[in-house]
Amino acid sequence: MPARTEQPYDGGPVAALRRIAFLLERGREDSYKVKAFRAAAAAVLPLDPDDLARAVDAGTLTDLPGVGASTAAVIADAVRGVLPARLARAEAEHGGALTSGGAAVHAALRGDLHSHSDWSDGGSPIEEMAFSALELGREYQVLTDHSPRLKVARGLSAERLARQLDVVEAVDAHLGEAFSLLTGIEVDILDDGRLDQTDELLARLDVRVASVHSKLAMEPDAMTRRMLAAIANPFTNVLGHCTGRLVTGGRGTRPESRFDARAVFEACAEHGVAVEINSRPERRDPPTRLLELARDVGCLFSIDSDAHAPGQLDFLWYGAERAEAAGIEPERIVNTWPRERLLAWANG
Repeated sequence: MPARTEQPYDGGPVAALRRIAFLLERGREDSYKVKAFRAAAAAVLPLDPDDLARAVDAGTLTDLPGVGASTAAVIADAVRGVLPARLARAEAEHGGALTSGGAAVHAALRGDLHSHSDWSDGGSPIEEMAFSALELGREYQVLTDHSPRLKVARGLSAERLARQLDVVEAVDAHLGEAFSLLTGIEVDILDDGRLDQTDELLARLDVRVASVHSKLAMEPDAMTRRMLAAIANPFTNVLGHCTGRLVTGGRGTRPESRFDARAVFEACAEHGVAVEINSRPERRDPPTRLLELARDVGCLFSIDSDAHAPGQLDFLWYGAERAEAAGIEPERIVNTWPRERLLAWANG
């Protein structure tokens, strides 16, 4: 076998490990693969570069907690200024274009209104999600961890959400003026249409995504009433993944919830609630016929990643492609708006 041709690399070991993890998430690889690279990045980050170089020379990298043989190889190459083979492979497999369309809509997007951290069912800390959004060129990112009722997703109690607001404020201040980490929630729509959090806390948030996560097979009339009540709530800004369907993926498939879509979308248009174009490939929600109905009714839209890991923040490409195919003008997509206009709309 011919020797590998070494290419120069000056990004450093932490950047190499983070980039591999990002690309694996972007490509929807198994989470256990991703965790190894993120754990190694966390282990290396606080080390003095000279100490790290000595560990490379001594062959003792795997003595570090969280560093295994494969991640040690990445670290060693990066310290030596050589492009790690694992990074090159990840770029080749997952670094290309996600879609063939949607470029104009994607270029107009300034931020993302729906993302999760390890405070609920996401896989990464708040600061990692925020920093990845900044690296992608976003102007703002809304953190929307789940509300209390969704216990399977470690939904945030009022007390935990209040603590999270302080953390978000600190992370936002650290990242500078060019980027804003905004406070938010993906709040459950309860069976009777109420929102699963106190009005006091909802009032403190920048943006609120309201979603149905339970009793998705509810009778159509009852589901319609449930959704209409949530849409009429003045705290609701975005109607998340409106049908709840799953079309592919590790969780299997799930049919659409049944409801009077015209009545729901007319209510969204009346109350200024944006219909989410959920960009997760396993959701593609709303389905195309409902996306076109919402367009014709006159709704606003929000193209959201629903990211549960940093690499998934790039899923916005899928939603942008669908919006472009449906002929939805960027001006009707609220996350093409500047931060000040977005916040005025969400809290008007």
